[in-house]
Amino acid sequence: MGWNAFGTTETYIEQNRASPNLNVVSPRWLSLDSEHLVTGEVDPAYVEWAHQSGKQVWAFFGNKFDAELTDQVLSERNNHVKIAEKLEKILTENKIDGINVDFENINMKNKNDFVAFVRQLKQSLSPHGIVVSIDITRENPDPFWSGSYDRAQLGKIADYIIMMGYDEDLGGGEKIGSVASLPWVEEGIQLLIKEVSPSKIILAVPFYTREWVTNLKTKKETRYDRTMIEVDEIIQDKQLQKKWDKNVKQNYVEFVENDEKHQIWLEDKDSLQQRVDLVNKYDLKGTAAWFIGQETPEIWPVFHTSP
Repeated sequence: MGWNAFGTTETYIEQNRASPNLNVVSPRWLSLDSEHLVTGEVDPAYVEWAHQSGKQVWAFFGNKFDAELTDQVLSERNNHVKIAEKLEKILTENKIDGINVDFENINMKNKNDFVAFVRQLKQSLSPHGIVVSIDITRENPDPFWSGSYDRAQLGKIADYIIMMGYDEDLGGGEKIGSVASLPWVEEGIQLLIKEVSPSKIILAVPFYTREWVTNLKTKKETRYDRTMIEVDEIIQDKQLQKKWDKNVKQNYVEFVENDEKHQIWLEDKDSLQQRVDLVNKYDLKGTAAWFIGQETPEIWPVFHTSP
C-alpha cells in the first residue's frame, strides 16, 4: 500500500505510474471536523484510474493530529453513527474499496471512545465489503501518541492494523539517529503481535529520512526532513561514500561543511529490503509506504518479495 499525500489527482497518478508494485493506494482526502464531522472531497476520476490500473483505493480519514477535536467529536457517542453514515455514503457512492483511519495524538480518556468508533465504522461498512484499516504508532512511552491505542481491541475489530514503523528519532524526545533502526522496528513488531494477529498487521515503512546538522562551535543540533530523492542528490553532489551501520542496519553518510557536521541514516533499497525481510520473517500481511513520490526508482524491486 502507498499513501498519496500533499498533491493533486494528477500528481498522484503520475507518482503511482512510477510505483509498479503498489496494489493499494490511500489518497489523503478526508478529515474529522467539529462542525460537519467529515470534511474533504474524493475524486471519482482517481478511483476509476486506480481500478483500471488494478489497484484498490482506501480513502484516508484523519483527525489532523488534534487531540481536542478528537475528544470533542468522539466523546459524544451519537457522533459515531453520524460519522459512519457519512463515510458509508461517500465510500459506496464513489465505489471506494476501503478506508484508512489515521487518528493520532489522542487523549487517554478517549481510548475507549476510539475503539467504539472503529467498531461502529466496521459495522456500517462491512455489509458493503469495505475494508477498515487503522494506523497505529509503534509502541512508545507517550500516552497521547501511543498509550491511547487499545491495540488488542482494535486488532479484533479492524481488518488491518498498520504499524507506523518510523520516527524513532522523535519518540521520547529528539535524538540524533535513524528514523527507524531495524532493531527498534523489529521490537515494535514483536510487541504488536502479542496483541494482534500477524495476518492483520501491515508494516508501514518510511520513504523519507532526516539530515541532522550539528554546529561544531555551539553544539546546537538541527534536523531537516529529507526525501530519498533529496538524500540521493546530496550524496552525488558531495561525492559521499555510504558506510553500513551494523547496529541500525542502514547505510550512513556524514560530512563537515562550514563548521557544521551533517549526519544522515539512509532509507534506500538496502534498508527497505531489511524491512521487507521482517514482514516475511513474522508472516505479516504486507507493507505500506509514507508516502509515494519521495522514493528513488531503485527501491521498487525490493517489494517483489513482499507477501
